[in-house]
Amino acid sequence: MTTQSLFQLSRIGYLALLLLLSGWFIQQGLNGTYSLGFSLLWIVPLLFPLKGIITGNPYTYAWASFILCVYLLHGLTLAYITTDALTFALIESILICILLVTFPFYARQRGRELGLGLKKKSE
Repeated sequence: MTTQSLFQLSRIGYLALLLLLSGWFIQQGLNGTYSLGFSLLWIVPLLFPLKGIITGNPYTYAWASFILCVYLLHGLTLAYITTDALTFALIESILICILLVTFPFYARQRGRELGLGLKKKSE
């Protein structure tokens, strides 16, 4: 898979996740399940890497995977404890699993293209 296709897949998947979760948490906040403040606390961490993901910064793709782990736990927990939101939880979990594969691969390939990387210890 080329770097450009990984970039497009990752960026589209991330924006889809951001829209999916924003819609879900805002809807839950309006229904009274969650407060709107609590809903915003779930959305704000996804906004931190947004600029770097849009621009294709490989460093941002590398550390954004750590943020996605929290949302994967949310999706898997929701899938386990409820039947009402099972479809949402499965979509969230599958989308995040795809991103957890594409983000590091893009960061690695793009980093190599740019000549970034860890220096090898000389002996």
